[in-house]
Amino acid sequence: MASTSKDNFVVLELKDPLVIGAETTQKEIFISTSDICTWNLPLILSHESIKVKAERSRLIQHSTYFSGLLVGSFSESCLDHVSVYWNLETTVNVLKFIYGCPLDLSFNNFLPLLEGALFFGLDDLLLECKTWFCRTTSTKGLSSVQIPLDSIIEIWNFGLDHAIDFLAELCTGYFARNFMWAVSCSSFSYVPFNLLCSCIEHPHLTVDSEKHLCEALLGWLTSNVGSMEFSSNTEDDYGSILEKVQLNLLPLWFASGKRRNHYFSKLADESTSDIFSLMKDPSMSSCCVLRVSGRNSRIRLTEYTEKVDLSGCPQITSAFLLSALPCSNNMDLTLTGTLNRSSVKLQCFDGARHLISQSLFQLLAFEAVCEVDVSKCPNIHFEAAIELFCKSFPSLKILKASYCSHFKLETLFHLVRECPLVNEVDLTTDVSPIIPTQVSIVSATVEEYQELGGVSYKILKDKPLLSSITKLVLKGRSDIDDMDLQKLSLLSSSLSYLNIKGCTSVTDMGISKLICKSMKLHSLVVSDTYFGRNSTLVLCSDSPLDGFPAMPCELNFSTSLAFRLQKLHIGGCKNVDVRSLLQLMSCTYSLKSLCLRETVVDDHALNNFSGSSLEKLDISETMVSGASLTQLVRRNPGLKLFKVRSCRKLSLWEGRLEVVEALPYHGFSGEELSFELSRRCTLEGAEFGWGLSPFSLKNLGPAIRSLRTITVGLGGTLGEYGLELLLTVCPLLEAVVLHFQVISDNIVKRIVESLKHIKVLGLCYCLGGLSSLSFQLSMPNLRKLRLERVTPWMTNDDLVTLTRSCTSLIELSLSGCTHLNSDSQQIISYGWPGLISIHLEDCGEVTSEGVSSLFDCKAIEDLSLRHTGRGIQRNFIVDAASRYAGRFSLNTVRIAKCKQQRCSLDFQCFENCRKSVHKETIILEWNSKGLKTIIVKERV
Repeated sequence: MASTSKDNFVVLELKDPLVIGAETTQKEIFISTSDICTWNLPLILSHESIKVKAERSRLIQHSTYFSGLLVGSFSESCLDHVSVYWNLETTVNVLKFIYGCPLDLSFNNFLPLLEGALFFGLDDLLLECKTWFCRTTSTKGLSSVQIPLDSIIEIWNFGLDHAIDFLAELCTGYFARNFMWAVSCSSFSYVPFNLLCSCIEHPHLTVDSEKHLCEALLGWLTSNVGSMEFSSNTEDDYGSILEKVQLNLLPLWFASGKRRNHYFSKLADESTSDIFSLMKDPSMSSCCVLRVSGRNSRIRLTEYTEKVDLSGCPQITSAFLLSALPCSNNMDLTLTGTLNRSSVKLQCFDGARHLISQSLFQLLAFEAVCEVDVSKCPNIHFEAAIELFCKSFPSLKILKASYCSHFKLETLFHLVRECPLVNEVDLTTDVSPIIPTQVSIVSATVEEYQELGGVSYKILKDKPLLSSITKLVLKGRSDIDDMDLQKLSLLSSSLSYLNIKGCTSVTDMGISKLICKSMKLHSLVVSDTYFGRNSTLVLCSDSPLDGFPAMPCELNFSTSLAFRLQKLHIGGCKNVDVRSLLQLMSCTYSLKSLCLRETVVDDHALNNFSGSSLEKLDISETMVSGASLTQLVRRNPGLKLFKVRSCRKLSLWEGRLEVVEALPYHGFSGEELSFELSRRCTLEGAEFGWGLSPFSLKNLGPAIRSLRTITVGLGGTLGEYGLELLLTVCPLLEAVVLHFQVISDNIVKRIVESLKHIKVLGLCYCLGGLSSLSFQLSMPNLRKLRLERVTPWMTNDDLVTLTRSCTSLIELSLSGCTHLNSDSQQIISYGWPGLISIHLEDCGEVTSEGVSSLFDCKAIEDLSLRHTGRGIQRNFIVDAASRYAGRFSLNTVRIAKCKQQRCSLDFQCFENCRKSVHKETIILEWNSKGLKTIIVKERV
């Protein structure tokens, strides 16, 4: 119908060209813009056709599309009825915007509205979309309006297709700033190559470490190039993106492990070579590295960086660190030379921190950095490093320096003074294999280093510290003694989390005194120490605190430290007697994590625990029965970790869990325990032993569906049916360790096929017939493999097959592989160049010609060779140390001594039949104070 000049209205008939003819609830609806603010969108959009009476002049004024349609030379310009074919929801929202209704933009409707703005020619809507997207993508960190990665990809592609530059820029910036999050998204492998390249080049690229960046790029290449047909030139072009990785900042174990990677092998060799060059010359700064290798070695830091991870980099020194941190000015050659000379002094003198000139080295401050991880960086001079951290990371709260035994207690106090905001420090080292309460010590000697004495307690006390440290981890620090604990008590006013597991030089009295002064303590990890009666008494004594909320009157110990504890680990503490343990369990109520492994805990003590918040429980190797466990599980439905391995009072009887001895609860059967677990709990980790059968496993079904790790020990009798059931019920398993189980090729094949993301596999002392067929299937994600007494037939050919199936191993343990020989060393070192742990026992003649090829595993940290041939040289330890000079990572050496014993069973060859049996073990331990030599009777 033709329009008259007096008629200022037009009817728009809206249709979606993609759904015309589709079945809809209703065919047509007629609405008017006069009541546009009250439109019922769900109702309107349920129609195939929408007729809208709209004001012609308003459409012409705001939209170039409608201006051209209703005013121009088109035939529709003289009509009062016009058809518009576009997405209905977008068109309706465009009309609402034209008529001044507020627009609710989100990542779900952003692209349709942007496209609508372009199609209908709405400059105001285009500006609104741009403003919203700019604000959303520019928010520091991950905002509450987080845009999914697949949406970022779609928007970036749209911007590229429509030549909208601001979209590409904003998408790239958002991707770069949130790169660590993006890598974790399932759609990361779908990121276009050009977007990935732009992101890597972006100045705001934010990663925790070069390792994370390299892993992400390798993962992308594997998913894209490996799954499609590419020419060699295209593959080379894609692989060139790896050249953006700063090779000198990769961890040694990571670089070594990638020497066989298809895309990274050449760069991995370069990285390993550069790392060793840096270790040979500790005074070399990153500026020197740049001149020698032509590669930049700047730590990637942006205003968005929250974590700096340099862990596993033995090449990092204080001098390197100083020159690798971004500065506010570009240093010329003269300045670089001065830096190098100062760096040498920085490495050599204890007072080196005073040589850092604030005027010379204008380090930039990165306020967002709250965590630094320099674990396994043995060449860092921490006194000097703390000065750098103080300047560059003024908001530092978490410092991780684990496996750096040269980090002394005095350095901790220096850290507290210089970085007052630090509230968490991790100084973990390897726990000593010698737990005094668990072995018979024949002799022990200590050779202390000739160094200046540490700061005394009196001097520290006279200089009060305003400590903010709430979490302190000293796990394995055998150099910490009671005097050190007394010094640490000066930090106790803020201490809420203390981990001294394996600190074998501290006494029960020393621990109790520190606990007594730590009134805010809520987490205590003291496993494998002398923790005992005195410490228990302190925990259970009344200690009223102002402002502590009132507790029900029936809770008699509400003012004790024990009552407020959320985490208590006393596993292996033999000094805790039955009476003390009973008292301790009676006092604890708020626990979320409890470890009582290898203690004297029994039903009586466990029944006295009345808490209901447990999430983690470890009572392995105790005399607790199923009845007590059932009661505990009933009260604690939030259990996620459940360890009951080697609990002998659980046994298998006719498919049920029965208790060997009399129980306080009559009529109990294992069905009750499995029923309570399945009804109340969702486990993520578990260790079972006595009592586990296919019957109980079936009952556990609902409780173990989300299981990530499982260990089955002695006493568990799953059999092939039970293991098949386990793999069916628990598809998310990442770690499986089986001891004394009946296995077969079929079971191993099922494990490989069912558990695509398995990272840890241990088959130890298992029965059944395995063959080389078991390990011919690919396990690309497997990181740790233990084959102990299950593959006696293994030959070098089988070992080669294994290296091809498990390409990512970093830990390998083989025992009982009697057919291996000296050539096996080369197979291991070539097949798994990134191994950090190698354990070989009773493996034929692997070392019959000495130890040489194993040293090609450049990142090795843990090497154990037992009964692998007589060729190990007398100077083996010295030779090994010289090959890894500059890493200072040797903490423990164990030498097992054997003696020849006649075999009394062979009567025909009585005189000639002899076998080697264990005599004693010599342990050498190095820590920050000296060398300790211990001889024990046991085999450790």
